[in-house]
Amino acid sequence: MSDEKWATDSATSPAGMESYTATARFLHWLIAVAVFAQISLGTWMIGIPKAPPGIRVYWFNVHKSIGITLGLIIMVRLLWRLTHAAPPLPSSVPLWQRRAAGASHVLLYVCMIVMPLSGYLGSSFTKYPIVYFGMRLPHWGWEAPALKELCSQAHLVTAIMFITLIAIHVVAAFKHLIVNRDGVFQRMWPSQSRTTGLVETKT
Repeated sequence: MSDEKWATDSATSPAGMESYTATARFLHWLIAVAVFAQISLGTWMIGIPKAPPGIRVYWFNVHKSIGITLGLIIMVRLLWRLTHAAPPLPSSVPLWQRRAAGASHVLLYVCMIVMPLSGYLGSSFTKYPIVYFGMRLPHWGWEAPALKELCSQAHLVTAIMFITLIAIHVVAAFKHLIVNRDGVFQRMWPSQSRTTGLVETKT
């Protein structure tokens, strides 16, 4: 007797491990590119002279607009992650590395939530409206310099923490790719071959 089924939404890495879903991979790389651009823009725009104010204000509004958009995409990714379990790591990965990977992923999500939220709140506690790609958003906040400074500090500290975590994440990913060669990196790589063939098990 044999049972046959089609694997319709799974992918396997070169090492034969289960990979992340196509949606998870798409959101991961979309956010990765957007975060890199956002951090680069945020670092660069700080050096823009305050006079004349037009150029600086323009780029700050662009940064805020991207941040709001990115925050919404991150919420979608978080919801997807909470409803779709990550594929298990291979048994060759030591327990301490599994725990470190889990902790770093949690901290990455915390940073991805705190950064746009602190930026949005900081902008809300000023007398200036938030301009989202040329459109003024409703201004519910009020001018509160102390709260603005608190949010700005949270934004800065989180940015430093986020950059550090990203660097560790990238180094670990390339270690799996180049040194360990255990297929962990390929689980999140965009080009994955789908297992659309017939899977047959005999009993």
